[in-house]
Amino acid sequence: MDTVVRGGTVVTCDINDFVVRGDVVIRGRNIVSVGTGAARPPARVLDASGCAVVPGFVQAHVHLCQVLMRGMADDLPLLEWLRHRIWPLEAAHDARTLRASADLGLAEIMLAGTTTILDMGTVHEHDVVMDACVRAGIRAISGKAMMDAGAGLPARLCESTRASLSDSERLAHAWHGKGDGRIGYAWAPRFLLSCSEALVRGAVERAKARGELLHTHAAENMAEREAVRCAFGDDDVAVLRRWGFSGPRAILAHGVHLRDDEIAAIASEGTRVVHCPSANLKLGSGIARVADLDRQGVALALGADGAPCNNNLDPWTELRHAALLARVRTGITSLPARRAVRLATIDGARALGLDGITGSIEAGKRADLVVVRLDGAHVEPAGDVFSRLVYACGARDVRHVLVDGATVVKDGIHQTLDTELVKARARAHARRLASRAGL
Repeated sequence: MDTVVRGGTVVTCDINDFVVRGDVVIRGRNIVSVGTGAARPPARVLDASGCAVVPGFVQAHVHLCQVLMRGMADDLPLLEWLRHRIWPLEAAHDARTLRASADLGLAEIMLAGTTTILDMGTVHEHDVVMDACVRAGIRAISGKAMMDAGAGLPARLCESTRASLSDSERLAHAWHGKGDGRIGYAWAPRFLLSCSEALVRGAVERAKARGELLHTHAAENMAEREAVRCAFGDDDVAVLRRWGFSGPRAILAHGVHLRDDEIAAIASEGTRVVHCPSANLKLGSGIARVADLDRQGVALALGADGAPCNNNLDPWTELRHAALLARVRTGITSLPARRAVRLATIDGARALGLDGITGSIEAGKRADLVVVRLDGAHVEPAGDVFSRLVYACGARDVRHVLVDGATVVKDGIHQTLDTELVKARARAHARRLASRAGL
C-alpha cells in the first residue's frame, strides 16, 4: 500500500533547494513523487497540513553506548572526563546496560527526527548496539571503538591489536547490510592517544578492502592535541594521514582546532569533518571554524556526540547552535538558515556516502522524512520556512518520522519502541552501571 504525506510544505534540500506545497507519495521504500502525483488506491495518509516536510536529519557522530551516562560526567575537561568517568563507565557495561543505553538513545533521537546516524560504540559487546539499531528501524552506520594503547585505560577497554582487528572484522561481517540494508559498519579507532600505529593501519587496510567507513576523533581539544604532539612528535591530523586515515571514507569528529594548512589538506583529500557544537561547548573545547571549513570545500556534517558531554541528542539543538556559533566565530552571514538545514540533511548524508539514497526529498530516493508542526506559539506567525526550522522549531514539534518508507514515529509516538518501558529500564540499569563503575 502506498503512503501519502499529505498537504505539507515540502523542503526538498535537492540541488535546487525547491520548497513546494503538496504531497509526497511513497511506494515501498522509495519516494515516487513530490508536490503532485497520485498514489495507488487504497493508500495510507499521514496528515502534514500546517507542517513542514523535511528530509530526515543525519547525525554523523553519536555514542549510543554512553546514553545511560547522562549527568554522570559533568564539569570536567576532555581527558579527565574520559579517564575518570567515561572509560570506567564503559568498562562497567554489560549486555543489559548496553541494550538499555542504546534503546534510550534511539528513542530520543528518532522521536526528534533523526533518521540516520554514524555511531561509535565501546570496545566490548557491540553486537547489542547493532541489534538495537536493526530493531528500532533507524538507518545506522556503527562500529565498536578500537583501543589497544594509552594511559589510564581500564583493563576491559584495552585489547591487543590482533583482538581488536579480529573482533571488528567479525562485527563487520555479521552486521553490514542487515536491517534490509539500513545497517552499515564503520571501523573506529577511538583517537590517537588510545591507538597504536598497527591498529590504525590495520583498520584503514580492512575498511578500504571492504568499502566501509573510518571514524575517529581529531583536533577536538587543545590539551588532547598537545598530548598527541608529545607522544608522536606531530599533530593528530598529520599522524592519521601518515597512517592512511584520510580521504572520502574517513570521518573526523570535531575538528575544533584545525589550522588553515590542515583545513586545506583535508579539503583536497576529501576527508569529512563532523561538527558537534553542543559537546564542544560543554567540554570547553571551543568553537569549530565551520564557515571556514565550508568555504574551503570540506565535506561537513552535524552530530550531537554523547549524552554525557551534551547532554542530549537533539538534532534541532545542534542545528541551531551550528548556525548561531558560526556567526560568533566568523561573521553574521557565515551560515544562514537555508545552508544550516542542508548541513543537517543532505550534507550529512553526503559525508557518509549516502546522498544517493537519502538526505533530500526526491523521486527515487528512500523515504526518510520528518513532518514538523509549524503552528506552535513559539513558531508562529508564518515567515521564511528555513528561519522557522533553524531558529524556532524543536523536537517537540516533530509529528511523524519515516525511515526507508516505514513510519517509525506517528503523532509523536514511537512505533517500534515502547518509550515508557525503555525509560524505566534505563533508570534501573543506569544505577547498576554507576555502581559497577564505583561512582
